Amino acid sequence: MEDRKLNKINMKNLGYSEQFLTEATLYKGLIIGRVISQYKELYKVMCEKGELTAEISGKLRFGIKALSEYPTVGDFVSIDRDTNDTGNAIVHNVLTRKSAFIRKAAGTSRNEQIVAANIDTVFICMSLNNDFNLRRLERYLSVSWDSGANPVIVLTKSDLCSDLTQKLSEVNSVAIGVEVLVTTGMSEDGYLQVLKYIKDGETVAFIGSSGVGKSTLINRLLGQNALATKELRNDDKGKHTTTRRELILMPTGGMVIDTPGMRELGLESADISKAFSDIDELAAKCKFSDCTHSGEPGCAVNQAISEGILSADRFESYKKLKKEARYEGLNSKQIETAKLNEMFGSVGGMKNARKFIKEKNKKRY
Repeated sequence: MEDRKLNKINMKNLGYSEQFLTEATLYKGLIIGRVISQYKELYKVMCEKGELTAEISGKLRFGIKALSEYPTVGDFVSIDRDTNDTGNAIVHNVLTRKSAFIRKAAGTSRNEQIVAANIDTVFICMSLNNDFNLRRLERYLSVSWDSGANPVIVLTKSDLCSDLTQKLSEVNSVAIGVEVLVTTGMSEDGYLQVLKYIKDGETVAFIGSSGVGKSTLINRLLGQNALATKELRNDDKGKHTTTRRELILMPTGGMVIDTPGMRELGLESADISKAFSDIDELAAKCKFSDCTHSGEPGCAVNQAISEGILSADRFESYKKLKKEARYEGLNSKQIETAKLNEMFGSVGGMKNARKFIKEKNKKRY
């Protein structure tokens, strides 16, 4: 595999923030790079001197207990060299991720795979014709909020939509606290709304069903046909046009990760409370704190449904996603506690959980 020689790279342009800079001080004598693509067990890593090929060390491999601990596209890693003059670089550590998209690995195991890491903004793409599906959008929002990235909805192919106002009203009813962009994807100015979210040093990703215009938008942003494109088939189930995940540097600054297979993201990790904050707000008004919203007197959720304030379909989607995410029967506070126990149960318990919450709250203000 040949390496491409580049001028010296400013690592800040690759998203090398203070968080990673501070952690890197723990790995003296090692160089920090960012994984930009993966080829089976080999990684392409970008560091100050350019791209190089790397593989993980035997010690790191031996210590890995789950698929999610392997490096993935978007990760910052510590490596032992910055050229391939004396062979492949060796990855010794994966720096702590600030965000991660997770899906269940193939097979019956509950093992989890990290699809992409350290994403700042995720664009949830949905076309305004064949692909339009509010329930799928709710699913993507739940996963996106939980990843740690900031979701933005991109509605594509508006030129093929005859009832745009109605469709926008429906999207806004489920996109609580999320910006919604409308593009044609193909026009010269259709991508400019997306471009303003891609800032120097920040990483974005596009998710959504195949054929909705993700590759077309990325090509516009790159100014070249870097990715193959394919329309939705007549059965509305397009085929994936990208075969691997890859981090691509944008000519205008910033980076984009193209993520084939994201449509199969399972709810191994989801933020139901944030994606359905309207239902949680209603539930807080129920007469009983442990209300299951299945016929109890004084249920604010059922009242909202009967009055047309809350869609019955949305509530059914909420219950379905809670069940898939193993949060059935739990309220929002209990869900948060369950998530924290899962995250920190084996690494210091609630002490680390409280530290995580404190750091998360600092970032919000």
